[in-house]
Amino acid sequence: MTPGTAIHVVVRRGIISAETGFVVVQIPRLEPGDKLDQQTFHVRYEAMSPGTRAELIGGIVYMPSPMKNPHGRVQRRVTAWLDEYEAKTPGVQGSDGVTAILSYDSEPQPDSCLYILADYGGQSRINDAEYLEGSPELVVEIASSTESIDLHAKRSDYENAGVCEYVVVALRQERVFWFLLRDGKFVEHQSDDGGVFRSKVFPGLWLDPDALLRLDRDHIRDVLSQGLASAEHAQFVERLSRSSS
Repeated sequence: MTPGTAIHVVVRRGIISAETGFVVVQIPRLEPGDKLDQQTFHVRYEAMSPGTRAELIGGIVYMPSPMKNPHGRVQRRVTAWLDEYEAKTPGVQGSDGVTAILSYDSEPQPDSCLYILADYGGQSRINDAEYLEGSPELVVEIASSTESIDLHAKRSDYENAGVCEYVVVALRQERVFWFLLRDGKFVEHQSDDGGVFRSKVFPGLWLDPDALLRLDRDHIRDVLSQGLASAEHAQFVERLSRSSS
């Protein structure tokens, strides 16, 4: 071979350059509808341009549309609700839009989630790459154009992964769905006589769904404050404290 001659040989997903001897990997772009395993999806996702949003749900790639204002407004209320609970409950943390590696064919980005830290007995952890690995105890999705996905394909993924509680704020229906995991299957959680949802996994995490839908921050805060002042929340904090020692 003449010095300086460049020869490229195609090998699987890359090429070998005879000039350098290095493999130049060409990573395909993610496209909606691609059927991938989690590891392949993750590699392709990290190679996409900054700002790209994509999820792997049941082995299928979904790329959400840009967020509209109604979604963003509800998101602010959900974030504030969960943040206040986190602040009063040591051993519990929440995240918005975090990549959650759930299984070999599932890597969603929940709008919001709440999880018990691994050191306190939680079922998920932050891995070396700083992604959430394993199932958060509670996931919240705000659904408008994604309502069918959130109530079906995504619900199935969260159910199979062992998410304990799943909340869907369905904006088109003007309804909040709250599901509990029972014997490996989601069942719809019922509100109390006052119309308030009370979390079974996070005692004291109370929510008036009507207040959330009308964006009534004061009433959302008042209902949560009642939950945080309850005996069940105090007992939960004590249990978390014992589990970390």
